[in-house]
Amino acid sequence: MGDDHTDRDHTDHTDGGHVDGNALAGDLREIFAVDLTAATGRCTGCGHRGSVAALRVYRNAPGLVARCPHCEEVVLRLVRGRDRAWLDLRGTVSLEIPLPS
Repeated sequence: MGDDHTDRDHTDHTDGGHVDGNALAGDLREIFAVDLTAATGRCTGCGHRGSVAALRVYRNAPGLVARCPHCEEVVLRLVRGRDRAWLDLRGTVSLEIPLPS
């Protein structure tokens, strides 16, 4: 009898114990307020760990393309528009971001 979905945007769901992605807002705001070039990432292609600052960045594309300095796999893509940006990290297994004390 209709859709079981109710308008419980930010509350725990008793069926799965989860909340929506808005619960990440505060933590993500804190993380992305730091210099990400100091972060350490791991390449999905070869497993190499290194700082974002050590990536090889190519600027002759519609955006910025960062490649692993070890295997040349694309690790990160960043495209900026007038009022937004797109960040693609699918070439990164993980990104360790140092936070200020």
